Amino acid sequence: MTIRPITIHGEPVLHRRAAEVEAVDDTVRQLVQDMYETMDAAHGVGLAAPQIGVGLRIFTYTYADSGDAPSRGAFVNPTLRLIGRVSKTAPDPDEETEGCLSVPGYGFPLKRSDHVEITGLDEYGQLRRLEATGWFARIMQHEYDHLDGYLYVNRLDQKWARRWKKAMKKEGWTQEGNTWMPGVDPDPFGHGEPEGED
Repeated sequence: MTIRPITIHGEPVLHRRAAEVEAVDDTVRQLVQDMYETMDAAHGVGLAAPQIGVGLRIFTYTYADSGDAPSRGAFVNPTLRLIGRVSKTAPDPDEETEGCLSVPGYGFPLKRSDHVEITGLDEYGQLRRLEATGWFARIMQHEYDHLDGYLYVNRLDQKWARRWKKAMKKEGWTQEGNTWMPGVDPDPFGHGEPEGED
């Protein structure tokens, strides 16, 4: 298994629809293993193949509070169905803030459906279907969006989109070529760093 660099907003592969996987073979299984390794090293709860520069419809996830669903897994060529409607109310900054490994170090509030169904293949070509609720449903929607060329920051309401655009310009994330390496570069979300003095 290999830890891969994570692409950052501005990289073209993040902003276009990923291609269908034609065959779930050993190459795909190796890619999924690399994605698990990279996701774990980055302390992420999900990772889509475009985030490591591979334009294929694959994502991995790990989330302990997954209900009856496996707490770790992969989806190949998934489809997503919203069961719960997305509220039109303003997102709660304390309860609904998302982050993304491809927007390192930032978090913005976003409304999502609280109940979804996702169907696809696993890394062995077996059909799998699960329902996800709460934060687990948010993870599924976030990763699925990556496969369609969307980052969560593309879905922000006007207030938060303005803040994101300022951050994007400040960081220089309007062009390609930016990546970060989990386990080598400082963790952009501060995982594993010593806590400050009280």
